[in-house]
Amino acid sequence: MSDEAPMLVPTPVLRVVRGNPSAAQLAALTVVLSAAGGGEVSGDGPRRRTLWTAKSRYARPRPAVGPGGWRASALPR
Repeated sequence: MSDEAPMLVPTPVLRVVRGNPSAAQLAALTVVLSAAGGGEVSGDGPRRRTLWTAKSRYARPRPAVGPGGWRASALPR
């Protein structure tokens, strides 16, 4: 048994399913997908919160109390 680490075969990131693209076409596709991926997120600034995660989105005003309260609760404020 040798002390050498086993050679790991890297799995391909892109796989051509149909057609025969040239090397230039594969390079262009790789550049576009790399740019669209966004890369790593830097921890310099605060993370931007969206409305999907905002807790204030779930805070609703209390319904109106009294006659016509149900009707008033559906009206925009």
